[in-house]
Amino acid sequence: MQDTTTRIATYAELFAQRGSAYDRAMQKYPHARDAEFLQLLAEVELKAGMRVGDVPAGGGYLRWYLPEGCVWEGHEPCATFTNHGAREDDPASRPLLPLPWGDGELDCVLSLAGVHHIEDKTELWGEVRRVLKPAARFVVSDVAEGSPYARFLDGFVGDYNSTGHEGRFLNAATVEELKACGFKVIDARGNAYHWRFENREQMADFAGGLFDVCKATPNQIIEAIERDLGVEDNADGSVGMNWALMTITCETA
Repeated sequence: MQDTTTRIATYAELFAQRGSAYDRAMQKYPHARDAEFLQLLAEVELKAGMRVGDVPAGGGYLRWYLPEGCVWEGHEPCATFTNHGAREDDPASRPLLPLPWGDGELDCVLSLAGVHHIEDKTELWGEVRRVLKPAARFVVSDVAEGSPYARFLDGFVGDYNSTGHEGRFLNAATVEELKACGFKVIDARGNAYHWRFENREQMADFAGGLFDVCKATPNQIIEAIERDLGVEDNADGSVGMNWALMTITCETA
């Protein structure tokens, strides 16, 4: 009997195709996701001289938010984020695992909105635990399973982008996986905020690029966001697109 199971594309496969569009959106609207990065950094006390791992790092956007004197060390398997048009086999690309640091080298590891593209995360958790110093923090923040944001990504975005979307989102089992890998879980909660834009047209332009929504018009993108997520209208005419992530804060023994 023929196996009709559809294989889920890996993180590297997806962003070999979509990384350039994602990066262009982030470069064009560098402050749209300020609140998202700041809620991640609120979970750690970073000081000058600390080595901060960023995994997967995308185009290195986290470095824009680190306190002065911190050393940003990003690891990203897809060169397309910074080398637009790069192929999946580009020599600048590196595998996600193993992580490129020695045992106990880093003071902190942060991971924002990338691991929902990784089906089995346990090897990554183990690698993060390996490269962290004792009493160091690991914070992972990503879309929660069953949330409106998960449904938006697997629904509208998956229907209208170039690769489809089938997320492996964070849930209660993620917390148990982290504990099994040797972490003490300090906190796990949902953080809600807004992505900020001058108007709806910018919102559609950003979301269209970030998610590679190449099969929908700007008006269709606006309608989907308003319907599925909600939009805040501000007195000055600017808008806030509703968004939220599950943020899990861990510490090594």
